[in-house]
Amino acid sequence: MTQLYRLDADAAAIARTFGADPGRDPWDGGYATPGRFAPVIIGGRGGLREIVPRLWGVPPPPGAALAGGSPVAQVRNLASPFWIGTLRHTQFRCLVPVTSFQIWSQASDPRTGKRMAHWFSLPAAPIFALAGIWRDSEVRSFALLSCAPNRLVGATNPRTMPVILHAEDHERWLRADWKDAQALVTAFPSQLMSVRAAGDAHA
Repeated sequence: MTQLYRLDADAAAIARTFGADPGRDPWDGGYATPGRFAPVIIGGRGGLREIVPRLWGVPPPPGAALAGGSPVAQVRNLASPFWIGTLRHTQFRCLVPVTSFQIWSQASDPRTGKRMAHWFSLPAAPIFALAGIWRDSEVRSFALLSCAPNRLVGATNPRTMPVILHAEDHERWLRADWKDAQALVTAFPSQLMSVRAAGDAHA
């Protein structure tokens, strides 16, 4: 599960990459983790794209919230009644721009007894997009969509990876009917990705 990503580009560079209006987004580069604001790209009026700040982590359903449930950072069950209505409405889908994302290894390093952080990126796309969904309830927030991992990510953690969108599919994710757009919720090709292990470990 991804709980940290980097977006090492400012709002102007993001806008150029995705053909979006930067608006007044103050982003000047850095990292994002659940509970922090980060830029997302939505389909605005007249076919224009807009960059807007959203909090990573959607408030949980009312029952879960009363039980002390944490905000939802990633969505895997696309058929969930809590999500399906939102996914069917194109205005609530968004692109989440990133330059790399982190996944911790599931197994510990036998030499140190610690897990290692691995950073994944796309060599051909310095800034790329993850599939996201946003809600405007208690707070303006977003969550990432996740899927079964490809071989590269699965070697680090076999459970899940974020949904990476090909550049030619950005508009399809933002505008297409859900029956079409949901076909994009699949693992990105391993051969188009790269990975590096971070120097510091996590107990």
